[in-house]
Amino acid sequence: MKREEYEVIKSKALELFDQANIILTEEEKGNLEVADFGLGKVEDTGLQLITYVNTLQVCAKELALLPYQTCPEHKHPKRDFDDGKEETFRCRFGKVYLYVEGEAPGSLSAQPPQGDEEYYTVFNEIVLKPGEQYTIYPNTLHWFKAGEEGAIVSEFSTRSTDESDIFTDPRIKRIPEIV
Repeated sequence: MKREEYEVIKSKALELFDQANIILTEEEKGNLEVADFGLGKVEDTGLQLITYVNTLQVCAKELALLPYQTCPEHKHPKRDFDDGKEETFRCRFGKVYLYVEGEAPGSLSAQPPQGDEEYYTVFNEIVLKPGEQYTIYPNTLHWFKAGEEGAIVSEFSTRSTDESDIFTDPRIKRIPEIV
């Protein structure tokens, strides 16, 4: 991702945090990560996040999704030190369409990004509005998408090792490259 695009997306994410009344320090704002997953279409498939803490035991993050932005399908596999990352998503602002393994409804409220449908395989839909939460257990395929106003999600989890996530789409690069 080019530095200019990174700065634009970062600014949009910070505006969402302001709308959600999430207070961030200047250091946290400076450390905001923009993940484009190496696909070059960050406003469609991407995620902006701030990590508050990530120890050997626990992790706390804030996730910002721009309007209709999708975090691609992935899972948190078994690791040397545990059975995989367990995470609870709590919606703080907007609406989040979360898809996990299980039975799909007759019709979906949100769709995978156009042209990438083959990389989305789970469709059990959970709709999260502000104040609602859902726990995703280790090694569970999942993906999520923001509604029309974007979304802010607080993530509480066991230790995060993003580099070990397994994505359904083999083109994905989890760690951003900014040029």
